Amino acid sequence: MSKKSVAVVMGGYSDEYVVSLKSGQLIYDSLDRNLYDVYKVVILKNEWSFLSENDKKYSINKGDFSVNLENGETLKFDVCFNIIHGTPGENGILQAYWDAIGQKYTGCDFYQSALTFNKKDTLAVLSKYGIPSAKSVYLRKGEKINVDEIIETLGLPIFVKPNQSGSSLGISKVKEKSELIAATDVAFKEDDEILIESFLNGMEVSVGVIDYKGETIVLGITEIIPKNEFFDYEAKYEGASEEITPARIDEATRIRVEEIAKRAYNSLGMSGFSRSEYILMNGIPYMLEMNTNPGFSPASILPQQAKIYGISITNLCGNEVEKALNKK
Repeated sequence: MSKKSVAVVMGGYSDEYVVSLKSGQLIYDSLDRNLYDVYKVVILKNEWSFLSENDKKYSINKGDFSVNLENGETLKFDVCFNIIHGTPGENGILQAYWDAIGQKYTGCDFYQSALTFNKKDTLAVLSKYGIPSAKSVYLRKGEKINVDEIIETLGLPIFVKPNQSGSSLGISKVKEKSELIAATDVAFKEDDEILIESFLNGMEVSVGVIDYKGETIVLGITEIIPKNEFFDYEAKYEGASEEITPARIDEATRIRVEEIAKRAYNSLGMSGFSRSEYILMNGIPYMLEMNTNPGFSPASILPQQAKIYGISITNLCGNEVEKALNKK
């Protein structure tokens, strides 16, 4: 049986591309070479390239995602392992393109990616399945902001965040009425739509859910203890938070979080890696957002959860490739 060719596709158009390169490297290193020929593809705004083993760059033909090698051969991939964080790999753009050219890829489909990249729409869909979230007000750029009305509805403190953005960029915690307008300006720098959410005073947990060997499983529940006011970009990527897996919660709460996390995953028709953030208040998990291409560098939460759960990174990644190969 000839080996299947797998392109680990990393990079992206946002500031998160730096993290994606680390995630991609871990997957590239971990995939079983007895089963697969593994290749590196880096997608950046100005260039899509295949990197050979000796780091020589070849450009990707966008017509069919192939590579012309110098010996006249054309390299085609059986599967693209998508580990781009942010646009275009986590918001459906790349998936829709791959669907259009008939290229198989890992993870969820374009609709799930596009939906979950939009916090407001995800929470609206999931509320129909009984999944709680914070009270919120949604604003588009240019709309009049009625500060008094917002604070009357949501109270203080509140969170102001871009509706579509990875990595907690553009988020502020507002404690005083006078700070609200400035906070909306910061969020609007990242996106044309913003969410203002009521403050949930509780423990933040990050829940990894995957479909593994035909079953939806919760890999782990990680407690996030931010050293800053909240789990912001610095806390995520510069170590300014403490992460405890498994989270220090009682059995009843753990079961409830697992049940809700699985329900959210299955209700959306998810596939592949996912990591959702919840705030636990009085034992109830309130969903903040779902990431469909979460960080996968050695320091990231999902690989740590897999390790504790007892699934090796090689098996975790191999399972994704096999599912993609079996897609119709």
